[in-house]
Order: sequence, then C-alpha cells, then structure tokens
Amino acid sequence: MQKNIEQELHDYIVGNLLFGQGVELRVEDSFLERGIIDSAGVLELIAFIEEKYGIEVENDELVPENLDSIRNITQFLMRKSKTDAVV
Repeated sequence: MQKNIEQELHDYIVGNLLFGQGVELRVEDSFLERGIIDSAGVLELIAFIEEKYGIEVENDELVPENLDSIRNITQFLMRKSKTDAVV
C-alpha cells in the first residue's frame, strides 16, 4: 500500500505540478529544500490529497513533517488512515 501511495503522489506531482519536466524526484526529497513546489503548488497538492484519499488536512497538520516530501505525505496518510479509515 505504501508503494502505491508513493507512486500516486509522485505521478501527480510530476504530471501536474512539475508539468512532466525531467526533474528527478525521490520519495525522500524535500519539496522546500529543492524548490520543487511553491505555495500555490502546496495548496493544489493538499486539494489532491483530500480528494484522492478522502481526508481533511487540518490547519495544525500543515507542517513540513507531514507534507514536505512524498515519504512524509505517505506516512501522514497512513497515520490518518488509522484514525479516519482513509486508505
């Protein structure tokens, strides 16, 4: 399940936020440190996550520990799934 989520997130980010540019994006890459996603991109990514996985990202969850890499998002979704039956 974790690999599926990582692949879905990777495909969305590359296809919709990086517009298919030839940027190598690993699951552990920090979006902030690498300048991969700007603030508008973060909002788009959150909207995608909420729609795709049927969750609501609360204001207090909008932190890099949850959203700054594909791995962080995947772990966040897996934690949420335990409490919200998401994935």
